Amino acid sequence: MGGDLAPDEIVRGAAEASLSLGAEIILVGDAAVLGRILPQLRHDGARVRVHHAPARVEMDEKPAEALAAKPDASIAVAADLVARGDGDALVSAGNTGASVLACARRWKLLPGVRRSALAAVYPTELRRGDKDDPFSLILDVGATIDASAEDLVTFAVMGSAYAKVVSKNRRPRVALLSNGAEAGKGPAAVVTAHELLLATTELNFIGNVEGLDIPRGFADVIVCNGFVGNVVLKMLEGVSETVVRLARYAHKERLAWRLGLFALSSAIDQLKQITDWQQYGGAPLLGFEHLFIKAHGRSNAHAITNAIKVANKALAGNLCGTIARTMAELDERRRLAAPVAPTP
Repeated sequence: MGGDLAPDEIVRGAAEASLSLGAEIILVGDAAVLGRILPQLRHDGARVRVHHAPARVEMDEKPAEALAAKPDASIAVAADLVARGDGDALVSAGNTGASVLACARRWKLLPGVRRSALAAVYPTELRRGDKDDPFSLILDVGATIDASAEDLVTFAVMGSAYAKVVSKNRRPRVALLSNGAEAGKGPAAVVTAHELLLATTELNFIGNVEGLDIPRGFADVIVCNGFVGNVVLKMLEGVSETVVRLARYAHKERLAWRLGLFALSSAIDQLKQITDWQQYGGAPLLGFEHLFIKAHGRSNAHAITNAIKVANKALAGNLCGTIARTMAELDERRRLAAPVAPTP
């Protein structure tokens, strides 16, 4: 029921996904409303069912207040279903804060994880993985505003695991976002995280990267706190949309510009495809025992279908189990590296 185009486009995307995935899809929301939409769409009736939730959190509501006033809101009910084992993953295009809060209140963090991270993909010049993927991952982008050095290391572990499982990138390059490439640059948390990543992990850690390196794609996973990540994500989204709008403006203004744009049309089409967030579905919330994929608030049916496919792919690759295993290995290396207290 969440999202600017909900519920019609959400149901349409789920119906489409039911035809191509061997998974059950549970639509959580007003049963009367969903029951009118679903029969009009081509779908696999054996793989789609409706679970009633009478209320919804609106996109502009304050998360904590909305969930307190509406304990039977669709996002809360959906998180409960997953917590009870009636579902394996959650996908929503609704209120981001309410979604993250609903998961945090009902799901347990993985052992060794102190704070969750919301990750997002962004377009890059370089490509990576088995599928020549033009996207990299950045986390956190809003779940943990002020992250400690230990949190940043955990984010690096989780981001690397996601890139391996979902993007099929066998050895993703992991970097910290800072104001300089030197190891000593950045806030104290970043400097300490740099030291810990080198000393206690076996990640393919390449050091620090600066803001200008983000779209170049030097790193496959970029790690930062939620405040910085959210600002970066909004900036990248704004730049890509502005480039497309400027191209349309130029097309209208002068014949010479139209001829030039015609010559560049294939490149512009490629730019639109690369920067189209509908192609990659959504952003994963990492760190919990269950998986949540946050689709863009403006998601149409195509984007929802892709978000569901991403969730299914992550489940098939046992993403949460991979993160838990890597965190256990990290804790063991830290334990072995800890100095032994002298015998009195």
